[in-house]
Amino acid sequence: MCKGVGIDLCRISRFEDEQQREKIILRYYAPEEQEYIRQKGRGQAQSCAGIFAAKEAVLKAMGTGITCALQEVVILHHPAGQPYVQLIGEAAALAGGGTWQLSITHEGDMAAAIAVWSE
Repeated sequence: MCKGVGIDLCRISRFEDEQQREKIILRYYAPEEQEYIRQKGRGQAQSCAGIFAAKEAVLKAMGTGITCALQEVVILHHPAGQPYVQLIGEAAALAGGGTWQLSITHEGDMAAAIAVWSE
């Protein structure tokens, strides 16, 4: 049974300035996400925006707003590239379980993500 659906859009250009991007990464991204983004070379802004959109989509699906640290909504990737959600700390407590389906896409200056939360 579906518990919630969330979708979010994020401008990639918001993350293009390297110094600004680094501040955002340190503040809102878990260490695993930081490592993933830094490995992307020239694609860092795109990856950063996609992950940020995914975090927001997950929170929207939960229906709680931003009531936990964004670092607790961790967006990881399987070896083939498919993103998945790992909730930790307060985010995990708020969700109380369930499974997640997540999709991230990029087009032009936009990154979009959709998250589906099920029992």
